[in-house]
Amino acid sequence: MKKKLLQFIMPLFLVVLLSSFAWHKFYVSVTQIDFVPNKKRVEITSRIFIDDLEKALEKKFKKKFYITSTKEIENSEILIQEYLKEKIKISINKKAQNIEYLAREVEGDVLIFYTKIAISKKINTFEIYNSLLTDLYKEQQNIVHLNINGNKNSFLFTNSETNQKIVY
Repeated sequence: MKKKLLQFIMPLFLVVLLSSFAWHKFYVSVTQIDFVPNKKRVEITSRIFIDDLEKALEKKFKKKFYITSTKEIENSEILIQEYLKEKIKISINKKAQNIEYLAREVEGDVLIFYTKIAISKKINTFEIYNSLLTDLYKEQQNIVHLNINGNKNSFLFTNSETNQKIVY
């Protein structure tokens, strides 16, 4: 009798245990930064989950955004750009840079942002600040991949680690 009870309870226990991992949401963004010397610019591509970005924008601006839907608010593009400029900052050769917003596109449940920095000088130091969604989720992780001067680096930004500096 105990063996039959154990054969019934053990699979049920495993199903409940494993399903709890499936319900856990991951809070992550991924940004790729490439220096393209022949175009005299740094190209930045950021990927952020739409629902997480909406929550962050709603918290900051106190309004519903409905990103990528027919109900998206009229000035959402400007407010998204404002949020991105506040949350991602870059200094090159110890000088703060203006990040120019180019476009966005949707890929499934992810919003992809394309931005750039015009730069014609050699990059000697590169500093990045990334606090995307960290004010919303303390578990937020922002992964940044860099390809500058032929050197590839990857960094993990968290609630407590929002800055990185690289010297070339």
